[in-house]
Amino acid sequence: MWKTINNGNGTYQDIGQGPAVVLLHGFSENSEVWKAQQEHLSKDYRVIVPDLPGTGKSPLTAGLTIAAMADYVYSILLAENIKETVVIGHSMGGYVALALQQQHPEVIKGLGLFHSTAAADTAEKKDTRRKSIEFIRQHGGKLFIRQTIPNLFSPATKTNKPELVDACIDMCSQCPDESLIAYTNAMMQRPDLTGLLSSVTAPMLFVIGKDDNAVAPAGVMQQVMLPNTSNIFIFEEVGHMGMWEKIEESNHLLNQFISFCQL
Repeated sequence: MWKTINNGNGTYQDIGQGPAVVLLHGFSENSEVWKAQQEHLSKDYRVIVPDLPGTGKSPLTAGLTIAAMADYVYSILLAENIKETVVIGHSMGGYVALALQQQHPEVIKGLGLFHSTAAADTAEKKDTRRKSIEFIRQHGGKLFIRQTIPNLFSPATKTNKPELVDACIDMCSQCPDESLIAYTNAMMQRPDLTGLLSSVTAPMLFVIGKDDNAVAPAGVMQQVMLPNTSNIFIFEEVGHMGMWEKIEESNHLLNQFISFCQL
């Protein structure tokens, strides 16, 4: 069911019963990106899926940062009296999950980076983001989404399941231009949290797409040995959207990881 928080200035889905799981969407997405995983996991767990501020049913808040989005997620946990939870973040959602780990490690029962990284943007990546902001301002977010979203999928997916690319474009095109710009700035300004990984005591999950053009697999592989307990899964013929490109496999590995976190 849909719930609201902060006097209606935030929305999230709360489905199922059992140990809590939080699924965080990425840049330009909304909570619907996790729909298949939400339906699967809610058979055994209580699944919380927020619309982060600025997308879906949640309005954009001023001065948006990755840390502020982590505060928003924490406010949901407080409202629901959730003392500990497994948190899985896709791409930008992974940055939010890491910020939550940094701010409130006591609530993290398991931490999953789904096509995400603890590293900050390189100078080259920041330059690309600045160009993206300028493009959105000049040409609009919908054209930006139509041009960039196909690059998030593997060649195999684009050939065999082009309808997934179209569906993702439709979902991400709902994100307002001002939110796209705010998210891009937030990601560009986020700190490097690679050093945080060695202090994470909860189990961690790293999901890597072999054909990921957004988060380089080689860079993530340099991080997987840092946490105390790491679970690593590498998808073949998957880009940056494994939860859509390999639905059944994603459901299975998340279920396994969440179950492991309950031990």
